[in-house]
Amino acid sequence: MTVAHIQDPEPLPDFNPGRKGDRFFAGLATGAGVIILATLAGVALFLIVKAWPAITADGTQIPGGEGLVKYIWPLAFGTIVASTIAIVIAVPLAVSVALFISHIAPPRLAQPLSYIVDLLAAIPSVIYGLWGVAVLGPASVGLQEWLADNVGWLPFFKGPASATGRTMLVAGVVLAVMILPIVTSVTRSVFVQTPRRLQEGALALGATRWETIKLTVLPFGRSAMISASMLGLGRALGETMAVAIVLSVSGDVTFNLISSGNPSTIAAHIALDFPESSGVKVNALIAAGLVLFAVTLLVNTAARKVINRQIRI
Repeated sequence: MTVAHIQDPEPLPDFNPGRKGDRFFAGLATGAGVIILATLAGVALFLIVKAWPAITADGTQIPGGEGLVKYIWPLAFGTIVASTIAIVIAVPLAVSVALFISHIAPPRLAQPLSYIVDLLAAIPSVIYGLWGVAVLGPASVGLQEWLADNVGWLPFFKGPASATGRTMLVAGVVLAVMILPIVTSVTRSVFVQTPRRLQEGALALGATRWETIKLTVLPFGRSAMISASMLGLGRALGETMAVAIVLSVSGDVTFNLISSGNPSTIAAHIALDFPESSGVKVNALIAAGLVLFAVTLLVNTAARKVINRQIRI
């Protein structure tokens, strides 16, 4: 049996600055890159300039009267906690759903399911917030009471459990549902591009379906899973209305996820307080936004380094 020789695809022609089309395309691409960088720099400059009066103001002028750091710290803490809960819940579930759609479900089921998952991303955040406060919160009261009674020795479930269910745990679950379609769509689009020869080779060597997925699909899509997780994390960090509707805020810094006293998030706090603020209070809110901007930038930079390391490996 002979094996037909597969010719390598012809390489793309080199860039020729003498061609009008190449010059136009190069200028267009460069201009787009410059616009993105200029926009990012403009946003950062705006936040720094508007936050500077709060940074240099006396601590008694900041809301709470204890200084800017103590004003922003509970908000930053709540933002990180809510986003962490969302990522911990959403990423394993999203990867599992993506694998089911791309490699396990029959085509007649995979196609409608992929449409449904994509439609979840189109639901407005306020709808998720109403669902969380009217359905998920009350439904989770029994579970939160059980957690307080049985695993209350953990600081996360110390209790007493909230009677309304408007807790940080519920807010994190709502965020997880919101970022689920983003993570699922990105990972699924990469999983389906796993080379067939790798999967067929693993099957030919006697690997089971799960072993084939573990040895070929997951390594191939590792960088996509990280990228999708960071996209979902960015959505969770900046989510406003859903958290503002669901969360019962007290301003306390606590790891207790099921009590009625919870820190707010930066985005939700800005949305709720900005219309009624003036003077230095507005600058303090913008300073909180600057912290959120910096956290998001650091997270995405760290994710990019991890992805580049995975690509080199």
